[in-house]
Amino acid sequence: MNCSIVIRAYNEEKHIGRLLEGIRQQTLKDVETILVDSGSTDDTVSIAESFGARVVRIPSTEFTFGRSLNLGLQAVTRELVVIASAHVYPVYPDWLAALLYPFQNENIALTYGKQRGPETAPFSEQQIYHQWYPDVSKPRQATAFCNNANAAIRKSLWQRNPYDETLTGLEDLAWGKWAKEHGYDIAYVAEAEIIHVHNETPQAVFNRYRREAMAFKQIFPEAHFSLYDFVRLASMNILSDVWHAARQRVLWENISSIFQFRVMQFHGTRLGYRESGLLTPQLRETFYYARGRKTDDDTQRDVEPIRYRE
Repeated sequence: MNCSIVIRAYNEEKHIGRLLEGIRQQTLKDVETILVDSGSTDDTVSIAESFGARVVRIPSTEFTFGRSLNLGLQAVTRELVVIASAHVYPVYPDWLAALLYPFQNENIALTYGKQRGPETAPFSEQQIYHQWYPDVSKPRQATAFCNNANAAIRKSLWQRNPYDETLTGLEDLAWGKWAKEHGYDIAYVAEAEIIHVHNETPQAVFNRYRREAMAFKQIFPEAHFSLYDFVRLASMNILSDVWHAARQRVLWENISSIFQFRVMQFHGTRLGYRESGLLTPQLRETFYYARGRKTDDDTQRDVEPIRYRE
């Protein structure tokens, strides 16, 4: 099996080397790497080229998530295409093999893998990763939810439906929705685990959720998010985070960040919506509702993780 990897990047010199080193250490060796760079002014491009990546450039004035992916997919030569953010890195050497394995089923259009944050990630963000990316795989999941920080698609299906270049985010969800509507399946692969490094300020958290809510509204015009939703969901998630942090005996060092993160998350979400309507219950639960999780470590695999140089 072989694949192409499309990486979107802008000024990612601090992180991209670790991702490319993780790709080099994969059990799957026949890999074509494409970097889509949107005007980096640091050493991102030179680092990528030192690992043998081919660079596709997009002016920052033309950037959208969908457009950068479309340019990257135009450049690949393989049918199976892995999509990764430049600030992620794989945990295990069989990341690619695990992510691509479900494509043996010809009805699988898209796969996506587990995400976790580094130890420095805010407690609330870690809770979101556990909520959205559980320890158990779903070979045929019910919803269109997916995430292009760690995903793979078939190029032949992308040629039928390129990514929406007008969206402010969630181009992955829009594509997954199209795939589901056309009878294809989406597989979640818990074994294909990556670490996702955000390092966001509170304002950046606000901007990310506002942007994604604007895109969600465009994908689902009937969606709404009221002041009542803001108060209810922010309170629910803060209480859930506080409870889990207390159980893990890390509450006091995280109490401030919990309130800050959740308020920015749902304030941004509220401002991203403009008109009233209804969310589908499954997607509302996926995106906004807190769910309890076990407080011990994630499920451990019988695969030796990659040892990265610090």
